[in-house]
Amino acid sequence: MSVEGQRCLCVVVLLIHTVTGAGEGPSSAIPTSSSSSVKPDQNELTVTFPPLDDLYSNTPEKHFGTENNTVVTSQTGSTALLPCVIRNIGDGIVSWIRRKDYHLLTVGLTTYSSDQRFQAIHLQHSEDWTLKVRFVQKRDAGIYECQVSSHPPTSIFLRLDVVEARAQISGPTEKYLKPGSTLRLQCSVVQTTEAPAFVFWYHNSRMINYDVERGINVTTDPVQRLSDLLIPAASVSHAGNYTCVPNNAVPASIYVHIFNGENPAAMQSSSPSFINRLHNILLPTLISYNLIR
Repeated sequence: MSVEGQRCLCVVVLLIHTVTGAGEGPSSAIPTSSSSSVKPDQNELTVTFPPLDDLYSNTPEKHFGTENNTVVTSQTGSTALLPCVIRNIGDGIVSWIRRKDYHLLTVGLTTYSSDQRFQAIHLQHSEDWTLKVRFVQKRDAGIYECQVSSHPPTSIFLRLDVVEARAQISGPTEKYLKPGSTLRLQCSVVQTTEAPAFVFWYHNSRMINYDVERGINVTTDPVQRLSDLLIPAASVSHAGNYTCVPNNAVPASIYVHIFNGENPAAMQSSSPSFINRLHNILLPTLISYNLIR
């Protein structure tokens, strides 16, 4: 055989060896895990996946941490906080709606109301989306909806009750004392959701909390919502109007009479006996006037 023929024979043998060698190899080169298999008749690789229910069975379900129909009570002028805790919110968006007029207040952290007293409060990584209402007014009372975007949307409802705190001086609206008597007035703050920061006492138009030199002693217990005014020996100069003024409540007043020998009943023009006498005098006149007409 010539040299050229030998070369051609070598090339053919080499090609045959290469092609047959490509289909051989250890069986470990083919994946044998439970998630894949090889079909001998088709010689192709297939992959299997677990059911979708298995993939999502471990996903925590979204739910509210705040109870539905929660009631929040706030006093006029204060700040109300309506909580809305949502577990596993994911990419949901929280909105607050005022139910009495279906007015959209906030979406996320954006306020959509022209009333800027309303604001959504949310700290990063927190599950709480609180509605903050500053300078609460009587008209703010009612039902509020905390809604989370989903299909369909889910909501809870909270009720805001608004009370008006007021001062109250124990006893009648007028007091009658003799000179040298002890004058004691106690003022309590009622219908309040928070303690007053201070309570001022006024005698007529003068603030007297620190008038120790005039024999006036004022003590206040903010926690108990109480304030006491004490004058151990009242004089004629102590007569007049006394007003208790908490910083967060409607004031209350009382009038103190200091008499020197007069009959207190005669000074009390609004007493029942005086009203009866006035009624007996005026009634016949009024009847006669109506008959004439």
